[in-house]
Amino acid sequence: MTHPAGDLRAEPLAVMSSIIGRIATGPELSKDISREEARTGMRFILNGDVDPVQAGIFLIALRMKRETDEENQGILEALLDVTQSATAQVPEVVDLADPYDGYSRTLPASPFLPAVLAACGVPCISHGVERMGPKYGVTHRQVLAAAGVPVDLTAAQAAARVSEAQIAWSYVDQKAFCPKLYDLAHLRSLIVKRPAITAAETLLPAVRGQVRTHLVTGYVHKPYPRIYALLARRAGFDSALIVRGVEGGVIPALRQVGKAFYYHHGGEERSVEFRPGELGIEQSVLAPSISGRAERDTDSEDRSTTAPDQAAVARAAAQAGMEALSGRGDGATRDSLICGASLCLWHLRRQDSLPSAAAAVRKVLDSGAARERVLRAINTKL
Repeated sequence: MTHPAGDLRAEPLAVMSSIIGRIATGPELSKDISREEARTGMRFILNGDVDPVQAGIFLIALRMKRETDEENQGILEALLDVTQSATAQVPEVVDLADPYDGYSRTLPASPFLPAVLAACGVPCISHGVERMGPKYGVTHRQVLAAAGVPVDLTAAQAAARVSEAQIAWSYVDQKAFCPKLYDLAHLRSLIVKRPAITAAETLLPAVRGQVRTHLVTGYVHKPYPRIYALLARRAGFDSALIVRGVEGGVIPALRQVGKAFYYHHGGEERSVEFRPGELGIEQSVLAPSISGRAERDTDSEDRSTTAPDQAAVARAAAQAGMEALSGRGDGATRDSLICGASLCLWHLRRQDSLPSAAAAVRKVLDSGAARERVLRAINTKL
């Protein structure tokens, strides 16, 4: 027995069978489903109301036929329904959303970007997981844990740290603010390819500002800025900065023309191009490199064929990050932090140009103020 598209009151297995029967019929015959059907199907999966086989088919079939805007929004809405957000006691918060599957070709600097922004007067939150496919790269959680930063805070505890004037930043794990989504990690590993929830999960606001919340995220493939902007508006972000970043992250390459899309006050997105030289950055590398590994394809989202020792890379990233926050040298990690933070300050209109933003970030790094924010986060009791 099949059920019409609008009949979502039937038994979950029957509804999901109807949905799968339409989205998983091949490249020429598969049909799109409504926003509400996508939301309902995703809700069934999150609640464990359908068989894991059906759940896997639902997610991969949407990806294989390519999700519509309505379907993407329905998936996001289901995830928002089970997200346990907290509000920081500050007017504005920047939500820094790097890829949850981490970095496999480069040494990530972005885990320390929230501390730099905090020292520049911009409260910031980042979020993620320990490990996630398909890349299974080094994540914010791994790097921050290697530096001694607490990574098992609740959303409320993270919001409290963001609210504390002398810290003003934090990390919160997906298992704390969206446990039902976190519980799908094993299913996602069996699917192998990125399911429809991969884009939506980075747009879940774990910690909001009292007045405004701003999204900063990254992309590689050309269709995604529009999709991220669409979903960011639906998730309630007042503004969004979507950067063509190394490995899909929030920091652009250090030796080539960069590009970003952005919107303010929920409006239409616009684009901007910039050169690292505008920020006083003259680098011979695209990004901080993992010792002994080539830097080719640093903007790729694909899995690396030879995975490095993740614990060692996380420790190296933590060391490089803390050194950059101490004002030492002109290395690629320092320049990555200058580049990423400058874009954020410019986007938030805290600085009227990228050169002036870069000067402000250098001042913060040279003073050790950002490093002090990390040390306070490490030493402050939960």
